[in-house]
Amino acid sequence: MTPTTSRADPSPTRPRPRLPAWTATLTWKAAVFITVMCCALAALLGALVHVSVANQTVGQARDRALGRLDEATAAYEAGARLGPLAGIDPPGLPDSLRRLAAGGERGTMVSSRAKAPTMWAAGPINGNRVLAVEIDYSQGARTIDGLDRAIVGSSVLAIGATLLVGAFAVTRVTRRLHATARVARRISGGDLDARVGDPRTRNPARHQDEVAAVAGALDSMATSLQRKLLSEQRFTADVAHELRTPLTGLHAAAELLPPGRPTELVRDRVAALRTLTEDLLEISRLDARSERVDLDDNWLGPLTERVVRGSGTETEVVVVRDVCVLTDRRRLERVLGNLVANAHRHGSPPVVLTVDGPVITVRDHGEGYPDYLVEGGPQRFRTEGGTKGHGLGLTIALGQAKVLGASLRFSNAEDGGALATLTLPYDDHQP
Repeated sequence: MTPTTSRADPSPTRPRPRLPAWTATLTWKAAVFITVMCCALAALLGALVHVSVANQTVGQARDRALGRLDEATAAYEAGARLGPLAGIDPPGLPDSLRRLAAGGERGTMVSSRAKAPTMWAAGPINGNRVLAVEIDYSQGARTIDGLDRAIVGSSVLAIGATLLVGAFAVTRVTRRLHATARVARRISGGDLDARVGDPRTRNPARHQDEVAAVAGALDSMATSLQRKLLSEQRFTADVAHELRTPLTGLHAAAELLPPGRPTELVRDRVAALRTLTEDLLEISRLDARSERVDLDDNWLGPLTERVVRGSGTETEVVVVRDVCVLTDRRRLERVLGNLVANAHRHGSPPVVLTVDGPVITVRDHGEGYPDYLVEGGPQRFRTEGGTKGHGLGLTIALGQAKVLGASLRFSNAEDGGALATLTLPYDDHQP
């Protein structure tokens, strides 16, 4: 038997750790930027001040030490007694300074002697011997340490004050941006009366910043969009209303025609045109938000069975859990009737209407809803595949659901078929 080798699957790539959502806000980014810039500026200024003061302090101490060394050298050459802080080859002299002086040069160095800062000055004398003096450098070291602490403390205070002022300024801008974003979401949700109303846009002579310009552009866009939509709604309502009178006469005239195939075709087209006109009038009322609900207690099980009987279709009704909801019966029947009719017109049997508490689903076993409908909702006068209808049934169902305060969602079942889910407002304390 030929041995087989197996290769271990590579370990899955670990996802990169993601920062919290609040780090993506403009306020946080501005705070980080201000903090980094303040720290960098404080470090630069602190380093410059520290170097300048340290050089000045060390220079003064070096001049004093060299002056003492000159005095000690003169006293040594005159045979006089050296002072208490001067000596020949003193034991505490740093080795590097001792070698420098033994080589014939003069130098200074700061070192720590008995845990105290000391400034040494050394120079050569006879042979390889070294004459050195020392002075107390504690005051200079304390001066530099105090300066460093003052720099750190003032930098912290400056950074804190700058952060507070910067956060206040950035927060004012972000608040205005958030308000503009909220208004934009309200407009996209259908509230065309929403406006930002930034006070900077009301006075044309006043200078406007970028946020005010965006707010003004959004308000202008909303106003223009509202005018266009209102014009279209009035046009639709006027056309539908004007068509009702001639259609009524046309329907009456069609009823007087003699029996026959041409008469049936005329009556069928007149009926379709009357239905389309009534649908357009209903949509215009929904767009104008002039509809008012007539609320009453209704058990969903009997109501859905009545809708199916009225549709005259082969629709299975499944009541998992029946509840009584406070709703407008006529509008709810209109929503469910349109969903059932759409399932039979564009889907395939079996069509199942399921009641599970306040949630009602209508499902068929056809090809499912098109992608545009699942993603963006129904569109007027748009149908797929050359099917019959004007694309108004689901639009009316969605509009009436909004009037009822319900949620209507369109999706496709995993094993195929279109699925419409209607969720009605429901209080658990209702009967």
